[in-house]
Amino acid sequence: MTDVLEDLQWRGLIALSTDLDELRAEMAKGPITYYCGFDPTAPSLHIGHLLQVLTVRRLQMAGHNPLALVGGATGLIGDPRPSAERQLHSRDQVAEWVDKIRAQIEPYLDFTGGNAARMVNNLDWTAPMSAIDFLRDIGKHFRVNKMLTKDAVSARLNSDAGISYTEFSYQILQGMDFLELFRRYGCRLQTGGSDQWGNLTAGTDLIRRMEGESVHLLATPLLVNSAGEKLGKSTGGGSLWMDAEMTSPYALYQYFVNLEDAIVGGLLKQLTFLEREEIEAIEKETAERPAARIAQRRLAEEVTRLVHGDQETAQVIAASQALFGRGSLAELSASTLRAALREAGLASAPAGSTVADLFIAAGLVASRNEARRTVSEGGAYVNNERVADAEEIVPAERALAGGLLVLRKGKRTFAGVELTSA
Repeated sequence: MTDVLEDLQWRGLIALSTDLDELRAEMAKGPITYYCGFDPTAPSLHIGHLLQVLTVRRLQMAGHNPLALVGGATGLIGDPRPSAERQLHSRDQVAEWVDKIRAQIEPYLDFTGGNAARMVNNLDWTAPMSAIDFLRDIGKHFRVNKMLTKDAVSARLNSDAGISYTEFSYQILQGMDFLELFRRYGCRLQTGGSDQWGNLTAGTDLIRRMEGESVHLLATPLLVNSAGEKLGKSTGGGSLWMDAEMTSPYALYQYFVNLEDAIVGGLLKQLTFLEREEIEAIEKETAERPAARIAQRRLAEEVTRLVHGDQETAQVIAASQALFGRGSLAELSASTLRAALREAGLASAPAGSTVADLFIAAGLVASRNEARRTVSEGGAYVNNERVADAEEIVPAERALAGGLLVLRKGKRTFAGVELTSA
């Protein structure tokens, strides 16, 4: 019951907490009920949320009782960002996102047995409450001077954008969630991201004021690179989503394969269930052969498997190898191949185009002369087969699944072409 705290500390998953000694003593008495909240402010969770989901799972595996809250109420508001006001989404849109996010969380938790997980929605207790009851029963216990000190709130107060009363009140709603779960299920611990610390403490303060009880908080660190940028943001492509339609499994895998050495060891601890001995062995082997990117590849495999499953991960690994001539392109599904080529660059050209035309269309060469030179030097490949003639016509029958061709220049540079009707 308490060993999980040592494991979380070793994995670097406790950035902030209330009192670990008190929490450890309470856990030693038996399983505790805890919760983590996820707001449906988008149709999918992202990789930062995955860290939260896995933390919830680790605590359940240690025997504790999880509540996973998808915020049908708080999702209608949105927690304040330091930069600008959030766009409000319709009730129907948020309800649809609630269902999608529940479906993303549920596979990670066990809903059977003595410590079965439970999904909850804060709209269930927020919607029936009148504005007068909210202000009298809950708002009365919050002090505006303390609310103003929250990081996101203070940042917005000092900006031209300011902050609406709606977003300013978000911390009251989150605090009420902890109180309600404390009353309904005896919930004694909330987990969340360290950037949410102000909102997390709103709940402990409210329970202390209204119930006279001390409860607990654990906050995980943000997933950032060595420059302090959130994972995914540095690529310019936005978040790394858990929805395969928003971030393809191939794109997710390749992102982690290309991570910098400095952070990969920490992410192996935080985003996988590998044991300490195996992680240390991977780190040792990576230090001895850094060019092989052993830690990055194992991290990419483990994360992709957690998010998308064994079959999709096998396809992604096969694609990663085949695109560089180390496997069969013909064995790849059209969806995996298209996703991989879209990341590299996917153009279109009519069937019956010459090799030179295709390489120009794909942006691998700038001119016909450069195409001829690349071919004559032995550095041009179509579907991993070396090309001997830049003017060779490539018929539709050469295409792979989905009418796609893989063009490669040299060993490392590739792009895709989708053949269209001539």
